[in-house]
Amino acid sequence: MVAEDIIVKPIVTEKSNEDIANGKYVFKVNKKATKIDIKNAVEKLFNVKVLDVNTINVKGKTKRVGRYEGKTSDWKKAIVVIDTNPTDKEYLGKKGKAVKVSKKVNTSIEGIN
Repeated sequence: MVAEDIIVKPIVTEKSNEDIANGKYVFKVNKKATKIDIKNAVEKLFNVKVLDVNTINVKGKTKRVGRYEGKTSDWKKAIVVIDTNPTDKEYLGKKGKAVKVSKKVNTSIEGIN
């Protein structure tokens, strides 16, 4: 799947806006997407480091219009936790020299508020 097909839209509610301060973002995602697919899509689209992904299958509600009854479709929700304080990685290179590696990543997802 392509990253644009995995993330359908962000979910903006009062509760999800409160969790943004902790680095938690909520998305409506494709029903067939796995946690790994969601993680890779968010990292690619928003250039952030994803720490954790939780998914929930939401059942559709029964709705009525007059005497007719129908059902909304089922969908999948993903709660994504991003790294809000990225640090440099350090490891030993050739001849025991310490080498620092730092990736330029964002600490928040812009446009979702």
